Amino acid sequence: MTNQNDAMAFPGGSKARVTRAGANVRADTASAEDFQVIESWRAAHRAVLNTFQAILRNRTRGTNITVAQRHKRRNTIFDKLRRLPEMELARMDDIAGCRLIFENNNDLYSFRQVFHKARFNHKRRNDVDKYDYIKKPKTTGYRGIHDVYGYDVNSETGKAYAGLLVEIQYRTRVQHAWATAVEVIGFITKSQPKYEEGDKRYLEAMSLASEILARAFEDCKGPLPDFDNTALVNKFLKLDKELGLLKLLRGLNVADSAVTSKRNVILAFTGANKLEIREYRDAPEALRALFEMEKKQPGIDVVLVRADSSEEVREAFRNYFSDARDFIRMVEEGCQRLSKVHVITTKQEAA
Repeated sequence: MTNQNDAMAFPGGSKARVTRAGANVRADTASAEDFQVIESWRAAHRAVLNTFQAILRNRTRGTNITVAQRHKRRNTIFDKLRRLPEMELARMDDIAGCRLIFENNNDLYSFRQVFHKARFNHKRRNDVDKYDYIKKPKTTGYRGIHDVYGYDVNSETGKAYAGLLVEIQYRTRVQHAWATAVEVIGFITKSQPKYEEGDKRYLEAMSLASEILARAFEDCKGPLPDFDNTALVNKFLKLDKELGLLKLLRGLNVADSAVTSKRNVILAFTGANKLEIREYRDAPEALRALFEMEKKQPGIDVVLVRADSSEEVREAFRNYFSDARDFIRMVEEGCQRLSKVHVITTKQEAA
């Protein structure tokens, strides 16, 4: 039974009301009121994001760690509800997300270990190894680490947001290059290897690529530790030949749209490899614009991101710029390092 004070204060009405709205979305019976409840609840996560990005920027000042934040996309939320029948919307822990990108695994683990000792009221909800996908990579090939924190404040104005969750993602630049390529494949093909959907060859190829990158650049094993180096590379190259994967990625037109120094940026992937960029100085205005775009264009892939510079936006959300160049370069070099096979996919081949 929902506490009356909780029902008055909690964004969207109450946790039970938010969960019910999510269940209605899953059942395709959501009303206008359900969508309004979800929007109110999503919007409340802005306070959580602002708090955590400020904490993280303070702790990374003077380093080469990239920091960015994002609201989870409405379509992605709805897809997740439909993919995971047991998922309750009010318990979804990645609506608000901060991403940290490191030079290497040592830097990543060192920073995370220190951050876990931070003296603030926000509580980490997961055990230290629960979401460590570097030690135990996902079968898709995903590597990185996630932590989930519960927001906690003492102020009267912040009480309504107590208990909202934020996910912190830790990745190296190698892991980020792989994750970017997976997102791009999801944009430009009918397959979603990230969710193990569509042509299984993309899933297998990206899992093999993850293993190549882990061994060649990070001196560790990935999702396929039992392959020897030569067999690993040969298997990947065979699939790449069937799919034309590297050639496809190399042939993309990298978006040349300029991102200015405005901190709130909406990135919308409108199809035909076209990226639309809208910039806002004010975060509430940007959030209102995001919700309006989602209403008017429900099929659009759109995300609101915040970073301190255009370079950080491009680095942290490179998939929206259809930019898989780092992945291509690393896979080609990784194949050569592991088996002395020289991989060539020139611009002329991609034309």
